[in-house]
Amino acid sequence: MRIGEHLPWVHVQQISTHWLRHTTLTWVERNFGYAVARAYAGHSDSGSDVGTTSTYVRASLQEVAAALAALTNERHPLA
Repeated sequence: MRIGEHLPWVHVQQISTHWLRHTTLTWVERNFGYAVARAYAGHSDSGSDVGTTSTYVRASLQEVAAALAALTNERHPLA
């Protein structure tokens, strides 16, 4: 079932799960930095998506939890 079938504004605005993910990760990156957004997205540390910088930049679990707490406005035990 597509949510746009039940909520016309979702269809009109062309909101999709990909759009939600992209928007969320952009917000996390802008507020908490690239490393936290990368970890929040669950992207692995292997690969060469941005070159050398990703080799040195890491986010802790606590930083990712803090991003989640800020996004949801709810406390997180690891934040």
